[in-house]
Amino acid sequence: MSYHGGEYDVIVIGAGHAGVEAGLAAARMGANTLMLTLNLDAVAYMPCNPSVGGPAKGIVVREVDALGGEMAKNIDKTHIQMRMLNTGKGPAVRALRAQADKFLYQHEMKKTIEETENLLLRQGMVERLIIENDKVTGVITQTGAEYYAKSVVITTGTYLRGKVIIGDLSYESGPNNQQPSVNLSYHLQELGFEMVRFKTGTPPRVNSQTIDYSKTEIQPGDEVPRAFSYETTKYITDQLPCWLTYTNDETHSIINSNLDRSPMYSGMIEGTGPRYCPSIEDKIVRFNDKPRHQIFLEPEGRNTQEVYVQGLSTSLPEDVQHHILRSIPGLEGVTMMRPGYAIEYDAIVPTQLWPSLETKKIEGLFTAGQINGTSGYEEAAGQGLMAGINAARKAQNKESVILKRSDAYIGVLIDDLVTKGTNEPYRLLTSRAEYRLLLRHDNADLRLTEIGHEIGLIKSERFDQFLSKKEQIEREKDRLASTIVKVTEETNQFLTEIGSSPLKEPMYGVGLLKRPEITYTHIAQIVPPLEKLDDDVAEQVEIQVKYEGYISKQLEQVDKLKKMENKKLPEDLDYHAINGLATEAKQKLSEVRPLSMAQASRVSGVNPADVSILLVYMEQGKLQKIKQ
Repeated sequence: MSYHGGEYDVIVIGAGHAGVEAGLAAARMGANTLMLTLNLDAVAYMPCNPSVGGPAKGIVVREVDALGGEMAKNIDKTHIQMRMLNTGKGPAVRALRAQADKFLYQHEMKKTIEETENLLLRQGMVERLIIENDKVTGVITQTGAEYYAKSVVITTGTYLRGKVIIGDLSYESGPNNQQPSVNLSYHLQELGFEMVRFKTGTPPRVNSQTIDYSKTEIQPGDEVPRAFSYETTKYITDQLPCWLTYTNDETHSIINSNLDRSPMYSGMIEGTGPRYCPSIEDKIVRFNDKPRHQIFLEPEGRNTQEVYVQGLSTSLPEDVQHHILRSIPGLEGVTMMRPGYAIEYDAIVPTQLWPSLETKKIEGLFTAGQINGTSGYEEAAGQGLMAGINAARKAQNKESVILKRSDAYIGVLIDDLVTKGTNEPYRLLTSRAEYRLLLRHDNADLRLTEIGHEIGLIKSERFDQFLSKKEQIEREKDRLASTIVKVTEETNQFLTEIGSSPLKEPMYGVGLLKRPEITYTHIAQIVPPLEKLDDDVAEQVEIQVKYEGYISKQLEQVDKLKKMENKKLPEDLDYHAINGLATEAKQKLSEVRPLSMAQASRVSGVNPADVSILLVYMEQGKLQKIKQ
């Protein structure tokens, strides 16, 4: 029997990393929000590695924070280790990575949700959507509750028709033996959504007390206090180390001799796995010339002995996993606490979404996270935040917020998904961003805080601090641009001591700072500022001055792109009626239905000649007449 469960502005299905951001964003924007999840004990659960951040992904976490999301604040409160990666390289590829206390991370996120106004967290399995005239109006749960809303966000992760596979054993399951969501997947297919089958995997967990750490290499956190969130002021200093070891010939021999028992090679696994995060058996086969592979031993928390064996993702039978583990230095006497496994799940083809993450088929229905074909907690959080923002704005009759590729990695991620689609679990990489010098870890606030404030997720106090920071950066750049460094014996001696050439004639402070070996700390000693700058202000001054030429070039490219972005295409354009377009272009453009000429140019299968034809039609004013 069904019953009326209540009415809301926004309903979020799922409470993983996408769901929590969607629910929190919508509620904080004033939308009365219901978050339904299969299990209240698995809110913000980390089924794979207990970490947040890394190349590209760490920048997404900063972007989520700059827009007013929660992931950065939560990991700052609950990490056991924090490290800045790629410090020896340029600012465009630096990224923060934190090891999480996965249980504390869940606990803190659930607490935040429960304490948020306008947000109700409830356990329940959604099996069907309520659709009226191609518009979603609510959801129906397994227990018969009917909840109504103006917008619905689906963030089901890897639970849709989830199937766990270990050797020749397979069974319906979500991650870590959680209940899967089966009927909702079939319902989405009934509604006409095109689905794909993807796969991901996880390694075994082992008991820390049975590891011989003397045979491994310690990997400590940074001694410098670090944080993801711009609001964090308290830093965790008692960090736990990770440890590094390697596979060897014996490990590889065990795997090779058991490939016939691997579901990956026996045909048991149908789903496509992530190319950038292969299983250990896949690594051994694909990179058979490598004598060893890195294995990181990562604690899962402060109050558990479970250690995550990063780099050993596998779906080989349990007995083989025991042998593999004990062949690795430091793990000869190890006890496995949980076996590794592969998990298959359904995802929707993401070209069925608008850039707002609203589905094209059903108005008011949004999807975010792994259901859209991505991998990773950070990619899920970025999508969840944007879907939550846009679902709330839809309920409030406001325009969608769409981040451009030049605005954020989140913009790159969503544009890639909705424009190109993906034939494997999508992972963000710095190489995917053509404007990566603009999309840095250090400047996420300068790029996005104003947007976060405008939509109501960044409060006035934080926004005032941000404006003050911006003003300080500009003031100091102006000071250095107008301050002449004179030729003195003292200055030249200092320059010589730090490995720089002495001055032969006076020069402006900015010119001196552009020297590769000169840092802002050096400049501050030569021409001291009126007041000591905060480290993040000094960092911005240094980066913006040193990379000014490169940044200017990228900004010029962005301006050219904006002209193409401003050339809008009708949503209901009949591409089959445009003479001269290649058959593949007609097909792909009809499927994606790009909103601008720039997006059309990025659609797979659309070549420059097709874009030229569209531009001619646009200039002649013919596009508005060719409607479906």
